[in-house]
Amino acid sequence: MKAVKLSKIIETLNLKNMTPDIDVDEIEITMPDINRPALQLAGYLEHFATERVQIIGYVEYTYLMRLSREEKIKSYEGFISKGIPCVVFTTKTEPDEDMLALAEKYKVPTLVSERTTSNFMAEIIRWMNVQLAPCISIHGVLVDVYGEGILIMGESGIGKSEAALELVKRGHRLVSDDVVEIRKVSDETLVGSAPDITRHFIELRGIGIIDVKTLFGVGSVKSTQSIDLVIQLEEWDRDKEYDRLGLEQKYTEFLGNRVARHEIPVRPGRNLALIVEAAAMNHRQKKMGYNAAQELYNRVQANMMKKKGE
Repeated sequence: MKAVKLSKIIETLNLKNMTPDIDVDEIEITMPDINRPALQLAGYLEHFATERVQIIGYVEYTYLMRLSREEKIKSYEGFISKGIPCVVFTTKTEPDEDMLALAEKYKVPTLVSERTTSNFMAEIIRWMNVQLAPCISIHGVLVDVYGEGILIMGESGIGKSEAALELVKRGHRLVSDDVVEIRKVSDETLVGSAPDITRHFIELRGIGIIDVKTLFGVGSVKSTQSIDLVIQLEEWDRDKEYDRLGLEQKYTEFLGNRVARHEIPVRPGRNLALIVEAAAMNHRQKKMGYNAAQELYNRVQANMMKKKGE
């Protein structure tokens, strides 16, 4: 099961740690969902999702502050003693000394965020969904072309990296070369990124490794990108029938999500970067409701009907 260290959450979301003596590096979060313990603070502990990050907002905080000290300690202890990973106070609220004493007693890190509860919940859920999303690694190149995430695939040596380098030179952005990590962040969206060790590097046979960020600047690279289209490069086969109209859309499946795919035959003299650019713009146009192949088909059909009428 994938997990995220609590220390990384604290660093990424800029949280203030009110219990520095507790080792947050040893605590891992495995669930992207969160819990606001309203019912738990009121004493109802059935079906308590103890594995989630617990968030105390302004409503929960004011409820606790209105209780007598004995009632507050009993309510808070009943909640914090259940083996939860951490507690986050939001909307500029902070735990009092009694709460911090209980946190130290049960070794539960207590954190503070200056964000509003709704804002913090949206951000931590979004970030945790990405971090804990199902992930696979595939052989390919991912580039951002006109805002479309283009995953270029094919056999080794077919020209994927060379096409990516030409695209970068034409003003587009590299996400990953050789190995692409694909995460399923929703039933509709796949996000690709590079492994830390190869980020911003391209391997060119005959030259070696080049650092794209250093050679072309920070505007030539990108950390993550949604995958919108797959370009499958393959050796030109004279006997194979290639799609020349594009009326029938092909797909590739990753982690249960389908991504549109084009199969591009490679032969000497073909400008792969230009073809990828055209494919990206055409795919974007389709998403906006215009299909050039369908338009041509409609024109041909209308012309045939016109000739029959004459």
